[in-house]
Amino acid sequence: MPETPGAPERRDSRSLPRRSRSGGSIDRDAPLYGALDLGTNNCRLLIARPARDGFRVVDSFSRIVRLGESLSRTGRLDDRAMDRAYDALALCAERLVRKGVDPKRLTAVATQACRMAENGPAFVERVRRGTGLRLRIIDPAEEAALSVAGCLNLFDPRAEAVLVIDVGGGSTELSWLMKGARGIETVAWMSAPLGVVSLAERHPEPKDGTSEWYEAMVADFGAAITSGGPGPEFLARIEAGRGHMVGTSGAITSLAGIHLGLRRYQRDLVDGLWMTRGDCEKAADRLIALGPAGRAAESCIGPDRADLVLAGAAILEAVQRAWPCERVRVADRGLREGLLLQKMREDRQQKPRRRRRRKRGGGNSGTAE
Repeated sequence: MPETPGAPERRDSRSLPRRSRSGGSIDRDAPLYGALDLGTNNCRLLIARPARDGFRVVDSFSRIVRLGESLSRTGRLDDRAMDRAYDALALCAERLVRKGVDPKRLTAVATQACRMAENGPAFVERVRRGTGLRLRIIDPAEEAALSVAGCLNLFDPRAEAVLVIDVGGGSTELSWLMKGARGIETVAWMSAPLGVVSLAERHPEPKDGTSEWYEAMVADFGAAITSGGPGPEFLARIEAGRGHMVGTSGAITSLAGIHLGLRRYQRDLVDGLWMTRGDCEKAADRLIALGPAGRAAESCIGPDRADLVLAGAAILEAVQRAWPCERVRVADRGLREGLLLQKMREDRQQKPRRRRRRKRGGGNSGTAE
């Protein structure tokens, strides 16, 4: 979703299935959990409390930091970019302390920028020393799996094939899932080393944005995904109308906001929205026509995303051309939600099971161990 630098996001229940958001049972005494995602473009934090059907968001924070600025050219994290990211992470650390989140219940990860940069590990160590946050650099496979986990509640239960596209700043993760005897499972995944920041840097916008410039971005990303994907059965299901895409990224949610004509971003209208391929193309055409200044003036985009949103639209278009799919479900959720669900599940599984033991010489139940 579009970010206002340093502003907290609205509280919501993004993890819960849409059909049961109002009915999830919440234990007010349950401990708080945190999920922190340092990406190529954004630093995001989510704090939540477990609920029967997932969790309820207590607090969230998002700031555009552009950690991966110039990374594709230099191979290193820029000093100013690291300072921006560090400042945002310091705010996250303060917020976690203020909310009383136990460090044992915080999962903090870094993705493509720190994976790719020569000085990525050194920056992670600087963050640990200065803020106490222990960032773990995750690999693309884990990133893709977490994004899928965070979006599962948006899958159409009737779908026989689902393609999840997670557009990041420095990479894009694609996960192909098919329904089988054990339900819907991932059958293939790939990580393309292009995201909105790196693709936009490779294709600077000309003075008068043209369809040729946009098509060059589509072609560039299309070339990056030619060797990935599942077998022909997946494509057959998609072409038969038995599947759909799920798109998770700020660029895709911004595209949805433009499609809806929103005067301000409204997550409850965007998250879970169904768009057709034609809807996506029309929204992209409108963004091209607006130009940089016009895009910056759109409240669903803003000045910090104005030069990146069309790169995200081009990535989505390239994927839609490779795997023609009429329906796309927009997700204002993803990796952070996957992190929270994973950690909460692990903690539940580690809880010692309470057993009831019969007292010797009597038929009454003993106390629980």
